Amino acid sequence: MANDPDLPGSDGTSVRWRIQRDAAGLLIRARDLWRGNIWVRRAGYALAVLVLLYAILWVTVIRTLPSADKLLTYQPPLPTMVRGNDGEIVSSYARERRVQLRYVDFPEPLIHAFLSAEDKSFFSHGGVDFTGLIGAMVDYTMKFGSGERARGGSTITQQVAKNILIGNEYSVTRKLKEMILARRIESVLTKQQILELYLNEIPLGRQSFGVQAASRAYFDKDVGDLKLHEVAFLAILPKAPETYGRAKFAEKALERRAYVLDQMVKNGWATPAEAAEAKAQPLGLVQRRAENYTADAGYFLEEVRRQLIDKFGENAEDGPNSVYAGGLWVRTSLDTELQTAAQNALRAGLVRFSGGRAWSGPIARIDASGNWQSELITSNLSIRYQDWRIGVVLDRRGNDGRIGFADGSTGPLWAMPQAMKAGDVIAAAPSGGGWSVRVVPEVSGGMVVEDPQSGRVLAMQGGFDARLGSFNRATQAVRQPGSTIKPFVYATALDNGMTPASMVLDGTFCVYQGAALGQKCFRNFGNEGGSGSHTMRWGLEQSRNLMTVRIANDVGMDKVVRTIKSVGVGDYQPYLSMALGAGDTTAAKIANAYAALANHGRQHEQTLVDYVQNRDGKVIWKADNRDCSGCNMAQWDGSPMPRMKPTGRQVLDPRTAYQVVHMLEGVVVRGTALTLADLHLPLFGKTGTTSGPTNVWFAGGSPDIVGALYLGYDQPRSLGGYAQGGRIAAPIFKDFILQTRKRWSDTPFTVPEGIRMVKIDRVSGRQVFGGTPDDDVRRASVIWEAFKPNSEPTRTFRPEDQTLKDAVLEAIRKARAAKGDAGGDDVPVEEGDFVEDKGGIY
Repeated sequence: MANDPDLPGSDGTSVRWRIQRDAAGLLIRARDLWRGNIWVRRAGYALAVLVLLYAILWVTVIRTLPSADKLLTYQPPLPTMVRGNDGEIVSSYARERRVQLRYVDFPEPLIHAFLSAEDKSFFSHGGVDFTGLIGAMVDYTMKFGSGERARGGSTITQQVAKNILIGNEYSVTRKLKEMILARRIESVLTKQQILELYLNEIPLGRQSFGVQAASRAYFDKDVGDLKLHEVAFLAILPKAPETYGRAKFAEKALERRAYVLDQMVKNGWATPAEAAEAKAQPLGLVQRRAENYTADAGYFLEEVRRQLIDKFGENAEDGPNSVYAGGLWVRTSLDTELQTAAQNALRAGLVRFSGGRAWSGPIARIDASGNWQSELITSNLSIRYQDWRIGVVLDRRGNDGRIGFADGSTGPLWAMPQAMKAGDVIAAAPSGGGWSVRVVPEVSGGMVVEDPQSGRVLAMQGGFDARLGSFNRATQAVRQPGSTIKPFVYATALDNGMTPASMVLDGTFCVYQGAALGQKCFRNFGNEGGSGSHTMRWGLEQSRNLMTVRIANDVGMDKVVRTIKSVGVGDYQPYLSMALGAGDTTAAKIANAYAALANHGRQHEQTLVDYVQNRDGKVIWKADNRDCSGCNMAQWDGSPMPRMKPTGRQVLDPRTAYQVVHMLEGVVVRGTALTLADLHLPLFGKTGTTSGPTNVWFAGGSPDIVGALYLGYDQPRSLGGYAQGGRIAAPIFKDFILQTRKRWSDTPFTVPEGIRMVKIDRVSGRQVFGGTPDDDVRRASVIWEAFKPNSEPTRTFRPEDQTLKDAVLEAIRKARAAKGDAGGDDVPVEEGDFVEDKGGIY
């Protein structure tokens, strides 16, 4: 109660009353001062104006400013770098050239050149150079309303704020934001950190951001290898990169470069002699060009790009690990040697097939009367094949004309096809002081090469050249596989009691399809009729349609399509035509299905990417995500070695898979893929030709490398009556093997547990005992055949046993005669009797 402000004090007044009295007195004196002193009133008005201006500034500028603290954790947008399976960089996904360096990596002459050109007092000011700012304000006032842009007057710190935090809007408001942010930046970052950000982020033309990327773009050098005149050139670019980097503005660039060199001398960062020598040097700029990586694997890399975008997003707003900003490091399964061979083999096959055919029309069309160079550049069409180039027909005079290229050069074009006209984008090659037309094959195709033991795609070619279009025929073109589907029909039969030696009728086979469709009769390729009964092996080696359909019908098409689905080829209706490859699939799916055959029926998911690391090197995704407990143990603890679980899934009985592969080896040495036989390698494979014929196929390989390829027109039409998989597709695969011969092992396919290798007569399928299979496997009458236990033919005969058999039969006759059997030598003794009596010969 003693502290109650309302209780009276010693003078009879309360504390509250005294406070109110004093406050009132102050207000009266302030009022009197305001009324009686003009300077007080003026100061008050000025303060009110300042408060109002600050309030407006806060609402319109300061309130919306980003925090300078963001720069402490700033992650610049970086391209994604792609490596092959050997670790070498093969490509990048980038819309801009960006390379990040540390401050210590920038050479001193480069730093001095930029400070001389942009901000010589950088290390002494606090973020804003007020002297330069006043000059910029004067310049802005002089040019106001003229449409000209005033000089910036921005310090390097202000440029960092502009480039990273607020953008490049041309306004007084932006300049205010720059100044405020520059002060904040100087309070959270060191000068070295600010300069590092600046030199890594400054836009310098040719889609380059940062000095290292620009150094590569303009001089094809690293910054550490630049000479004085070159660093001075880079330092002039922030003012007008798209002007100084062009050849037609070379004089302006030389003038500006000389100014920078003079400033370096003035600031004590170069001697007059060094500057004079640098001024005497030409600009020395290299032509603008794309990054030249070791692998020409456009289709493979585009498929990788699609998959990465699906996983991580495309742009920075999609997440921190986006393809075009996240700075990812991607390890792929690309084998550059196999990729080059696949590309060369497929291209050669396409050119070979198209040889002698007339020009089929332009690759594209543009307007040749306007800015044709710009249109040709933006069409993004090019080619890397021999000495061919992509150009546009500019005009025509009789049979000749002129052609223009993306670099602006032109030349005469000889012997133009009749239908060719101005605006046609074509391929051409040097010829007789000019250019001659080259025909890009109209027919196309796709090829996939895979490691069957892991599912890793080693090579992929989706057409003639990815620069002519990104459509990937290896993964996106849906085609009928023809006879390449037959091995899975035979696999179904082997799973349901048949053997490679089972006899099947190669004869007329008809089915009734209902009142609307009537009766359907199947035929062999080329409308050939039947040829009697043969072993199932022979039917697969010779690709007999009638035998395949009969097998599918006997086993049940529901089982056949279930097998086809299990290996990932496609999900089909149980129609007999599907047993002959009438369903749709892709080369990639066929390759993966044949990989399962080569890998004892175990199929791995087809992958192009092994693992992905973020910009800090941390693995954020990997294809093989098995956990191996104890694999990184510092010291062995005496326990058994850690074992990884097998990957993939078992889609076929291992024994069945081997039986099919063993029969498909016969396709190579005796059947429709005979062209591969002279390679003398353990190969299996199957050719395919669809009705028309519209597509020709080959699929197969070795225990370690499996591939599939097809040829056909993008808009399916007949390839010509002579077209067959064995004539066109199989030779392409042979060419691929010849280019990579050292990669193909002589180790044969391994026989899985549960398979018995039995000698049989190749024609009759009967088991034989005498003799040894001939080394000439093409003509051998006796071969080794693969059987599951208790499925091999048991009743058999060998020619050399005929004498023994006759002797035994003669002994039986004599024994019967000795017993007084009627008829004696006249009593017939049949082979069946002998088998019954003696238990047969096995």
